[in-house]
Amino acid sequence: MLAKDKLQTLVKQNNGYLLTSDAVEAGVSKTYLAQFVKDNGMKRVSHGVYLSQDGWRDEYYILFLANKKIVFSHESALYLHDMTDREPPQISVTVRAGYNATHFRKQGVKVHQVKADMFDIGISNVKTNMGNEVMAYDRERTICDIVRYHDDMDSQTFQTAMKEYMRSSDRNLNKLMKYATLFGIEKEMKNYVEVLT
Repeated sequence: MLAKDKLQTLVKQNNGYLLTSDAVEAGVSKTYLAQFVKDNGMKRVSHGVYLSQDGWRDEYYILFLANKKIVFSHESALYLHDMTDREPPQISVTVRAGYNATHFRKQGVKVHQVKADMFDIGISNVKTNMGNEVMAYDRERTICDIVRYHDDMDSQTFQTAMKEYMRSSDRNLNKLMKYATLFGIEKEMKNYVEVLT
């Protein structure tokens, strides 16, 4: 397959996005990649991430493509799981403790850090409202996170999310309480469950 065909296939598979790392892995030189990007009028949207002229800009997907060590969390996870009726003013992500997240903060991203043994709990694949797949915490982990940090949240967003989750037919209270125990908020979570169910 010609280099041009390889790159066109990658752009098609990624909904209009092209990653330098994917091109190199496919055996395409960075020199040819740069020419392809220029010839096709693609825009650089992040380090090593390009978007075709007819592609839709998806901030969540761009951030994820540029760094796959992040997990969308808190208000952003609520939004991705349709548990809030408004898009958060700031994207929230979680990273492992010790990770240098200065570049995210400079971009206006809200960064939470957790110990390595708590980082992987509840990671799931979800689709953005533009249909691109990213990693976010599942609904139960997200509820635990917002309970743990409810003082830092808009109270209306918090209340809406809690009510949405507790009324949901696909809620998993066993998983929720298991997570709550792991995060040391079992008593507080029991109170919410009793009041809202």
